Amino acid sequence: MAVPLMQAVRVGRYVLKQHLSGRKRYPLVLMLEPLFRCNLACAGCGKIDYPAQILNQRMSLQDCLDADAECDAPVIAIAGGEPLLHKEMPEIVKGLVGRRKYVYLCTNGLLLEKKIDDYEPSPFFSFDVHLDGDKSMHDSSVCQDGVFDRAVAAIKLAKSRGFRVSINCTLFDGADPKRVAAFFDEVMAMGVDGIMTAPGYAYERAPDQEHFLNRQKTKQLFRDIFRLGKGKKWRFTQSPLFLNFLAGNETYHCTPWGKPLRTVFGWQRPCYLLGEGYAKTFKELMDDTAWEQYGTGAYEKCADCMVHSGYESTAVMDAVKRPWHIAKVALTGPETEKPMAPEIPLTNQRPAEYRYEKQVEEQMAVLSTRRPARGPRVRVHGNDTPARETFTDAAD
Repeated sequence: MAVPLMQAVRVGRYVLKQHLSGRKRYPLVLMLEPLFRCNLACAGCGKIDYPAQILNQRMSLQDCLDADAECDAPVIAIAGGEPLLHKEMPEIVKGLVGRRKYVYLCTNGLLLEKKIDDYEPSPFFSFDVHLDGDKSMHDSSVCQDGVFDRAVAAIKLAKSRGFRVSINCTLFDGADPKRVAAFFDEVMAMGVDGIMTAPGYAYERAPDQEHFLNRQKTKQLFRDIFRLGKGKKWRFTQSPLFLNFLAGNETYHCTPWGKPLRTVFGWQRPCYLLGEGYAKTFKELMDDTAWEQYGTGAYEKCADCMVHSGYESTAVMDAVKRPWHIAKVALTGPETEKPMAPEIPLTNQRPAEYRYEKQVEEQMAVLSTRRPARGPRVRVHGNDTPARETFTDAAD
């Protein structure tokens, strides 16, 4: 079982409590993005295309703990950017684990060997290493040779130190089902605790716009992969019903509030994938976001989305409502032969709005009002002079 039994029980109990209380919207996973800066520049990424002044911003340790207190989800995924670039990340992880939250630290693995002594194994903590397929697939995806080998070495080191390690595998148009299936065999043999997989989301700022999957291609790709996986012991960190959805067997609507995102800008509306505005508090995000305006069938930017950040929560909530259904899918695996479930019509979706430039302009205006921090002072010609000038929450 990829997800520890106690975690599954606690999350299930949490969801059941929300369901029985009649709470309409509640978070399952806090997506915490304490910085945008990364040490890679992947062609399919839409998270790092910001001016340097914004890339230099960090959420502080207190910001992260406060975000957890506001949201109070049982699971926290720390993403980025590259979280291991954040100097306070060990303290952030320790603080969240100390609250008995299940923490997944998402990383490309390049800094893991250097930073691993800053962390301690815990049943509440996992490294989630980005691997988009085998060596050739992954190095092509991240636009840099040698990254796969370094990530694999980091996985093996972390496992040898007693850490839980999962992988995050994003798939794009042109992926070969046989190669993906062979890769899943490879990582299972490597000893990873689980696989998280999903199609890439078509970020509007991603340099490569030609290799994102549409929904029909996504369903067929995952059907072909799961067909090859029949009888194998692949362990996924995701709900069996979400995997069934990827294979075209569930007509699910998005649950964007299930995985709310807190960034250096605030609480991102409406979800991890779309930055359509920001709320100052979690309560404001939940109460004042026009949720009905988003999702497949409602908004053009959501038309082809089948990503776990929106649909995993839907699957988990469905499991509480239909426990017999998840039991069957968990036992037999996703359906790969029967006709696919009906698709959500797109005839009434509203056209896409593009707000990136305005948001950057607004954030840059905010940064321009901040007083520069006084850096360390050195004596030059008998006078105290700042050695360097930096913003108060500038790069580490």
